[in-house]
Amino acid sequence: MTDTAVLVIDMMNAYRHPDADLLIPNVAEIVQPVSGLIDAALGRDDVDLIYVNDNYGDFAAQPSDIVRAALDGARPDLVEPVVPRPDCRFLTKVRHSVFYATALEYLLSRLEVKRLIFVGQVTEQCVLYSALDAYVRHFEVIVPRDGVAHIDPELGAAALKMMESNMGADIVTTADCLPK
Repeated sequence: MTDTAVLVIDMMNAYRHPDADLLIPNVAEIVQPVSGLIDAALGRDDVDLIYVNDNYGDFAAQPSDIVRAALDGARPDLVEPVVPRPDCRFLTKVRHSVFYATALEYLLSRLEVKRLIFVGQVTEQCVLYSALDAYVRHFEVIVPRDGVAHIDPELGAAALKMMESNMGADIVTTADCLPK
């Protein structure tokens, strides 16, 4: 058991949606830092790695279906570096928060996690709402600024500020977010 988990949010994305053109350049900037953090987490016994991804309305989709759809999407180059290994934990979600209608809270309690590191997309939507839900559940919230992608730069910056000011989130870099 560990006290830290890295949550990879919505990185399995086919980029075939109305905001894709705005999101893609920002995801391109975070793919390598997120990939590096994933590798670092996989190399440690004291950190859990959990993918939580939208099911895009397909309630029959298995994690492998979601990964395949993303790899077959418009930008597989943004997906390939962060594809979960077959032995990774992978939960599906139906709305913005990683907690809403998922087994995440139960899983985190079983793992005795106290600290959550959020990476992925979208800063001003799923990351923000997930961080708020983590905060009200008394988790320590960490968000690496180079590990989250926004659609709107002003809203993304405001979301990071809100997480820091209103939730006491540590806004750091991917290089500085894992416990030493």
